[in-house]
Amino acid sequence: GALQYLTLTRLELAYAVQQVCLFMHDPREPHLALIKRILRYVKGTLSTGLHLSSGPVDSLTAYSDVDWAGCPNSRRSTSGYYVFLGDNLVSWSSKRQTTVSRSSAEAEYRAVAHTMAKCCWLCQLLQELHAPIASATVVYCDNVSVFYMTANPVHRRRRSTSRSTFTSSATRVLWDRFVVLHVPSTHQFADIMTKGLPVQ
Repeated sequence: GALQYLTLTRLELAYAVQQVCLFMHDPREPHLALIKRILRYVKGTLSTGLHLSSGPVDSLTAYSDVDWAGCPNSRRSTSGYYVFLGDNLVSWSSKRQTTVSRSSAEAEYRAVAHTMAKCCWLCQLLQELHAPIASATVVYCDNVSVFYMTANPVHRRRRSTSRSTFTSSATRVLWDRFVVLHVPSTHQFADIMTKGLPVQ
């Protein structure tokens, strides 16, 4: 449980810690081995952390990714996102989706919606701090289907997931303040939040 607090500044641990926390109430030997591996990694990288730099904060950029049906037991997807304010990383998350998605496009669409809701909250916070973002928020996703779904407002209204996902009035009003763009999987920063990566 204490490792969860470490993810506030060590975002590369978010996925691994989230996986371990799923078994907190019924841990087994493999879970203990994973905790030991995480602790060895932390001990070897004590100088690593989140660095914030001074610079313009005139744009909000987000990266959203999903590991579709990654859980072998529940078939639920793991979604993750990064949000950059200017060049600084200010928000990130790795968590299981609450529902089972029928396709990777649906899972990615839900993840983008969740990311957009977080960006709406950040835009509102910045506005209350008298530092509003004038430009549109760019959300990068590596699923081409989601790019086309969000680009077509008619298709967006017809999607059943859009009715259930985009229920908050803030998200609907600020829809035009977002631009969803495709990014290749090799340049998807949020990939580390959705699956375990190789040692390299």
